[in-house]
Order: sequence, then C-alpha cells, then structure tokens
Amino acid sequence: MMKLIVDNMSCQHCVKTITKAINDIDPKAKVTVDLAKHEVDIDGGIISQEAAIAAINEAGFEFVGIAY
Repeated sequence: MMKLIVDNMSCQHCVKTITKAINDIDPKAKVTVDLAKHEVDIDGGIISQEAAIAAINEAGFEFVGIAY
C-alpha cells in the first residue's frame, strides 16, 4: 500500500478524478481518498509510486509527500 499526501482536494469530484487517473493506469488498484487528511491510499495494484504521483499531478492536483 502507498499513502500519498495530495493538496487541492476538496470534494467528491476530486475523489472521482484522482480515482480515475490511477485506475486508468492500473485498473486493479484500489484507491481510497481521505479529503480531511489530504491522503490518497493506493492498494492492491502494480502501479509504481512515480506513476501514481505523475497521474495525480497530471489530473490537476499537487503531490506533497508520502504519508506513513
């Protein structure tokens, strides 16, 4: 599982956009977005951290760091 901290998320549209961006690369990845914590959890897929970060940034959001 990877936990990424992402800025600029505020609504369910943001959740759908990020989920689609990740699933377009890895359809088997399970994406969970916590708007309050600004965290995106990605589990069960084969997407690399670098590809996930690039997809999130390309979707218009800002990767801030790794959550532990």
